Amino acid sequence: MPGPFAISTVTRFAPSPTGHLHLGHAYSALVAEDAARRAGGRFLLRIEDIDRGRCRPAFETAILEDLAWLGLSWEEPVRRQSDAFADYAAALATLDGLGVLYPCFCTRKAIRAEIEAAGHAPHGPDGPLYPGTCRGLDADSRARRVTAGEPHALRLDVARAAALAGPLSWTDADAGPVAARPQMFGDVVLARKDTPGSYHLAVTVDDHLQEVTLVTRGQDLFHATHVHRLLQALLGLATPAYHHHPLVTDDAGRRLAKRDGAVTIRGLREAGRAPQDVRAMALAAAGGEASAAEG
Repeated sequence: MPGPFAISTVTRFAPSPTGHLHLGHAYSALVAEDAARRAGGRFLLRIEDIDRGRCRPAFETAILEDLAWLGLSWEEPVRRQSDAFADYAAALATLDGLGVLYPCFCTRKAIRAEIEAAGHAPHGPDGPLYPGTCRGLDADSRARRVTAGEPHALRLDVARAAALAGPLSWTDADAGPVAARPQMFGDVVLARKDTPGSYHLAVTVDDHLQEVTLVTRGQDLFHATHVHRLLQALLGLATPAYHHHPLVTDDAGRRLAKRDGAVTIRGLREAGRAPQDVRAMALAAAGGEASAAEG
C-alpha cells in the first residue's frame, strides 16, 4: 500500500450487484478499507446498479452480508447509482452545453461492419475504436432524428473535449504523475436510452459527490482513468489520487471474473472457511500488501 495517507483520506468500494463477490472483490474492498483506516479517514460503499437489466436486489443483499462477514464496516448511507440518475443527467447537460456531446445512431452491428470494412481500424484498451460515423452529422440532422425517436447513444467528442480542457494529468500511487491521454479510447459512450450514465460518467460524478480523495481499484481500470480525468476537467470536479492495485488471478494467471464462475465469498463461507482465512486467501492471490489482510 502507498502511504502514509492524509487524515482526510476518503476511499470507496463500488461493486455491481450482478453476481456474488469473489476473492478479487474481497481484496479490492480490503485495500480500500485499509487505506482509510490507517489514515483515520472514511471508507464508503457504493452500489453500482445503473445497469438495471443485469443487477439484482438479492445480489446487493449478498454483497452487504459478505462484506460484513469479512469484518468490513462502512459509512452510511450507501450510495446507489439507481438513485442518482438526476446527477448524471445534470452532468450530461453540462457537457452538452460545452458542445462536446453528440448523438450516435449506429447499432453495434453497423459499427462492427464499418470497422471490418476499414481493414485496419485503430485500437484502444477496449478494442477497435468507434470510427466516428455520426460525429460529422449536422445539427439539423441530429435534431430531426432525435425528435423522431430514433434510438441513439450519447458520445463524447474526445478530440474536441481534449482541446477544450488542455493538457491534463493525474497521479497514481505506483506509476506517479501520468499525462492524461483520453484519445486512446476514442469517442466513448456516456449514456444510452436504457442506461442514463455510462461507467465512465457515473463513476466520475459519484467519486466527486462522495468526496472520494483516493480511488483504489484494479490495474485493469488504469487506462479508464485517462477518460475520467478529462471528464473531471470538463465538469469542474475534484481530482482524487489513484491507486491501481494488483489483480487477484487464478492458477492460470487469469483475472477472476463472475462470468467465469470464480469461487465466491458466499461459497467459501458455506464451505466453512473463517473470515480471516478468506482475507489471507485474497491477499495471497494478489501477491502483496499485508496490512490489507490484517485485523
